[in-house]
Amino acid sequence: MSNDEIFAAAYREHYWAVSRYVARRLDGRTSEVEEVVAEVFTVAWRRRGDLPGAPLPWLYGVARNCLANAIRGQGRRRRLVDRLGNDEAAHGRQVVDSPDTERPGAWVHDVLARLSEGDREVLRLTAWEELDVDEVAVALGCGRRAAAMRLHRARRRLRAEIDRERPGATLTKEHGHG
Repeated sequence: MSNDEIFAAAYREHYWAVSRYVARRLDGRTSEVEEVVAEVFTVAWRRRGDLPGAPLPWLYGVARNCLANAIRGQGRRRRLVDRLGNDEAAHGRQVVDSPDTERPGAWVHDVLARLSEGDREVLRLTAWEELDVDEVAVALGCGRRAAAMRLHRARRRLRAEIDRERPGATLTKEHGHG
């Protein structure tokens, strides 16, 4: 198979998985999701000779970089708008939530928000994208042992944050097993 055919197969097979990956990280902002996904596959096209046999974790790694670039760009745009005095508050468009707008399980997002971006990403790769440690290593661009250690540490920090947030939510250890 030629590099073009390999790229086409990867695009057909993984477009929606990459779209879901990006959408979850951009909280579903559709126009931005489409832009980032387009950038991911543009990079993949340019680097189609580098596509591995199992391209999805590699595509997630490319998506991570494209998301980082998009987020940096958003920050630059936000700072420019703030300097121009054209923010939502200046135009009276701020939205005030009612006291009962908290979604069920919102505390989980609060707990995750207190973790570092690196911890959140390794947890999302395993929980949302259902990658195993070898695939996480590819997506993060590190070795298997480093990925396993990052995951272990992120889970430990997540557990500590959950215990801090919800003291009653600690899992009971049955029969001395952890």
